[in-house]
This record gives sequence, C-alpha cells and structure tokens, in this order.
Amino acid sequence: MPNIMDDMSIAFPHLGIYLKYIPKSFTVFGFRIAMYGLIIGIGVLCGVSLAAHIAKKTGQNPDWYWDLAIYLLIFSIMGARLYYVIFAWDYYKNDPMEILNIRNGGLAIYGGVIVGFITLAVYVKLKHKSYRLMADTGIFGVIMGQIIGRWGNFTNREAFGDYTDSLFAMRLPVSMVRSIEITDKMQAHMSAATNYIQVHPTFLYESLWNVFILTLMLLYIKHKKFHGEVALLYLGGYGFGRGLIESLRTDQLHLLGTSIPVSQLLGFTLFAFAIVTDIAVRIYMKKNSYVILPSDEVINEKVRLDMEAEAENKEDAEGKDEEENEAEEKLEEKLEDNTEDDTETK
Repeated sequence: MPNIMDDMSIAFPHLGIYLKYIPKSFTVFGFRIAMYGLIIGIGVLCGVSLAAHIAKKTGQNPDWYWDLAIYLLIFSIMGARLYYVIFAWDYYKNDPMEILNIRNGGLAIYGGVIVGFITLAVYVKLKHKSYRLMADTGIFGVIMGQIIGRWGNFTNREAFGDYTDSLFAMRLPVSMVRSIEITDKMQAHMSAATNYIQVHPTFLYESLWNVFILTLMLLYIKHKKFHGEVALLYLGGYGFGRGLIESLRTDQLHLLGTSIPVSQLLGFTLFAFAIVTDIAVRIYMKKNSYVILPSDEVINEKVRLDMEAEAENKEDAEGKDEEENEAEEKLEEKLEDNTEDDTETK
C-alpha cells in the first residue's frame, strides 16, 4: 500500500484492497449526479420491490406498497434531514441555507424511520388497512434500503469510526474528509510521510449487521405470533446493533446539552422497548387465548366485512342463476310433454 494516497482513492490495507478511483459524483449531459443520492435511490427502489414481493407472498396487494412508497419517500427524507439538523444545529446555525443542501449527506436514518411509522399510521387510517400487518411487510423495504443506502456514506467518505488497525481498517485521504471528524487519536497515528487517516468503516459494520437482521426477519416471518412482531424484531435488532456501532463513530449527534450520542440512546431504548412489548403481547395472548390471524389475513375488520358481503351477494346472484336455469329446464320439459301429447292426439 502506498504511503501517499490519491485524493479519490480508498484502501483496506489488511484486506489487500486499494480502490484508486471512488468518485463522489459524476456528470451526465452537464448535470452533476451525486453518488450518495444515486445509491440512496437504488436502495429505495430495491426496498420497495422487496416489500412488494413479501406482500405478494403473504396474499396482500403489492400495489399498496408502491402507493405507500411515494408518501414515505417524501416525508421520510424530510424527517431524516430534520433529525440530523436538530442534533447538529451548531453546524447549521451560522449558515441556515446549508440545511437545504442534502447532496453532501446529512440524513439521519432514525429520523426517517420515526416519520415513516407516523406516515404509515396516517396512510392506513385513510385507506382502512391494518397498521401492524403493513408495518410487518413494509419494514423489509426499510432495512433493505438501509443495507444499500449505507454505501452512500462510503462514497461520501463519512459515517466512519476512530483509528483502528483491525482487519477491516479503512484508509481515507485527509483532503476528502471533514476536519471536524479527524480525532486526536487519528492524528497521533499519522506521520509526515502519509496523507491519510486509518479508521473503522462503521458504514460497513452497519450494512453487514442489517444483512444479518434481514435474514432473521425472512426466517421468522412465517413463525411470528402476532402482526407487528417482525417490525419489533427490526426495531430491537437494528437498535442493538446501532447502539454498539454508534460508540465507534466520530460524527455522533449528541442529545442537546449533553455528550450522550442520541442515536445510541435511541437504539438501546428501542431494543428494550421491542423486548418488553413482545413479551407483554405474548402474555396477553396467552391469558386471553388469543390466536394470531391466519397468515393470509391481510385486511382489517371493516374491509373483511365488505368482502364477505360482496361474496354473499355473489352467492345470491349465483343462486338466482341456478333457479332460473332450473325454471328454464322445467319449462323445456313441459313443452316437450305438450308436444308428445299433441302428437298422440293427432
């Protein structure tokens, strides 16, 4: 590995990987496209596709999730940006116009997740659908989007941890990272002959952790005890992993007026919430002899009653058709009998 790195390069020295050109953006017909935004877009598309696939597998209408995705995309991005700006206000207070510049990153996943759950609540209220069931299905899209979207942090040279010499240590040219994210520990391991920092690739840790959580979710969906349990698995599983990984990052957002990493606190809180809620619901189900709806139950009570009424009307219509057919057959038989009588009379 070279001691002096090219500005656009990224290296993983202990893995023998040296990537010479990782652009932050590229130009198409004179229009600059940020890699960060492109990767986020791919993550969204793959996420919605997975949620729609899960919907189809469980007897739901995939179109619900493509429809929902439009609202989620708009409001979740707003929520992710708002969350980031609130807890990084010292950075933005002197230049408020920078708040609108999301091309350089600055989207907090938890902000998007929180607003996403709120958006879903409004959507199911208006569309008369099951909140918990749609949360169980849509959450697959969320975590798939995170798995892919984290690589936007890779191209942006952000969301990394402090100095490390571990197997996955990552080297970044100093010129390509924000100076406020370079710690004393990183500087202590730099020399006059180098121009890079060597850090934890926390974006990679989180992406791999999310692959693990997604695998658990896919394996567990057929064994869940109640609608909403897969969403709890995500909240608890992701929260636990995020809480651990957050402790390594140098770009932590802190709870206002403290040195407490807000995403770490929220992650561990959601982990505890998911466990307590899951246990409480299971106890309630056992005491009340409650059994989960069949795995193919995809709608709420109002829509179910409407469908049953429609089915009854269809049965009544089929019954009338059968009665009419029987009447026609009897009429034909009577006509045949009359014909025979006329023949005998002649």
